[in-house]
Amino acid sequence: MFPSPMATAVLAAAPAAEPPPRTGGLLALIDGTAGLLTVAALGIVLLLFLIIKARLQPFVALLAVSIAVGLAAGLSVTELFGTVQRSDAVSVIESGMGGILGHVAIIIGLGTMLGAILEVSGGAEVLASRLLGLFGEKRAPLAMGLTGLIFGVPVFFDVGIFVLAPIVYAAARRSGKSILLYCLPLLAGLSMTHAFLPPHPGPVAAAGLLKVDLGWIILMGVVCGIPAVLAAWAYSAWIGSRIFVPVPQDMVEAAEEAKAAVVAEQREAGVAPPEKPVPLAVVFTIIGTPLFLILLATFSSIAFDPSTLRSVIEFFGSPFVALTIALLTAYYLLGIRRGWSRKSLERVSTSSLKPVGNILLVVGAGGVFGAVLKASGVAAALSDTFQDVGLPVIVLAYLLSLVLRVAQGSATVAIVTTAGIVAPLLAEGDHSQAFVALVIMAISAGSIFASHVNDGGFWMVAKYFGISERDTLKTWTVLESVLSVAGFAVAAAVSVFV
Repeated sequence: MFPSPMATAVLAAAPAAEPPPRTGGLLALIDGTAGLLTVAALGIVLLLFLIIKARLQPFVALLAVSIAVGLAAGLSVTELFGTVQRSDAVSVIESGMGGILGHVAIIIGLGTMLGAILEVSGGAEVLASRLLGLFGEKRAPLAMGLTGLIFGVPVFFDVGIFVLAPIVYAAARRSGKSILLYCLPLLAGLSMTHAFLPPHPGPVAAAGLLKVDLGWIILMGVVCGIPAVLAAWAYSAWIGSRIFVPVPQDMVEAAEEAKAAVVAEQREAGVAPPEKPVPLAVVFTIIGTPLFLILLATFSSIAFDPSTLRSVIEFFGSPFVALTIALLTAYYLLGIRRGWSRKSLERVSTSSLKPVGNILLVVGAGGVFGAVLKASGVAAALSDTFQDVGLPVIVLAYLLSLVLRVAQGSATVAIVTTAGIVAPLLAEGDHSQAFVALVIMAISAGSIFASHVNDGGFWMVAKYFGISERDTLKTWTVLESVLSVAGFAVAAAVSVFV
């Protein structure tokens, strides 16, 4: 899914040749590889300190650490920031930030608006209710899991919880069983898609930094994610039958009030309540169209020789075009055709983009960090050292991401930081797109390991489903670890044959 524009500018921050030896900063005291490794280690420690102890916003922390690492490794102020006089010079920070956001921002923006239209139109409720009706009362947990898996593709994790939690409450109340039996499969589906599949920020950012077509990310995300979510569903059934958590009545009432408020806002915005539910086929079509087009374009080179037909396929399969087609289709089928005004469509789309700013800034700062590592020579020193360790790069990527995730809680920070560190390891060899996509799956798997009290998702799960902190650690934290380990195990196994 990524032609090359996505991250070419990220790596363009430094010349293609190996960076010259640096003599400034810490390297004046500690020479050569030892100095560069010291700079890298101190940079990671500083990043964790700023996020965990100083409670600095991750974007600011990443940017500050990038500048500190660059200066300590011997980059000049001009190399880092450029100069006013030499307007044609591109600084490392500008190229790092612009290179990744030039591609990622468009994909995340279009995907976010698509998810908002599906959410507001009632597509999630239709999907859940139809699956519940299809599978019946006994298999309701499976229906909730599939709902999370499908609806999780276009919407963010927290939005999925907000929209689908009332359906979980209703299913658990009807059965009289523990709410864990219904919420954990749903959470597993939402978490898997959030970690492994575009257009979510983590895999999209990693693909941009490591220059991988999104078609390969989708394919490997399905290959690694489906077995992982099946393992998580098995754990959900086991733990849900052993720990009873009642439906939180206060959250049921809050959800009803929130829904009423949303309906009122929609009416004020000119979005009339639909007389008929959204057809399920429309929901599947809108979600599946961009995935199909991107996959088709990625593998068109295998099926077709260079031709007009291949050019047409690659055009429609470009991530920008594919997501735009899906969004315009959603505008018509879920909006205009169902009585929405154009103003209401614009209002819903605009409001959905407000939470995206923080994500994009963190991703952009991750691109700066990777560009600084490369331009300063730190990345090359890390690459040489990691190769001497003897561990496969896919294992190193998973462990680095896992440690960063457990230490500071943010999956996005773990992904973009790890991608910047492992990029030179992958640049050294002649690795296929499939293999690099599997490395990204390993990074994504590590980024969701052991969600605990330093992760906002931990508290969101505990709050929405009325689970005590102790039981959340026993259930949600372990569920995330099962997803992580299973996803990595599949990625590592498949990489042997790629």
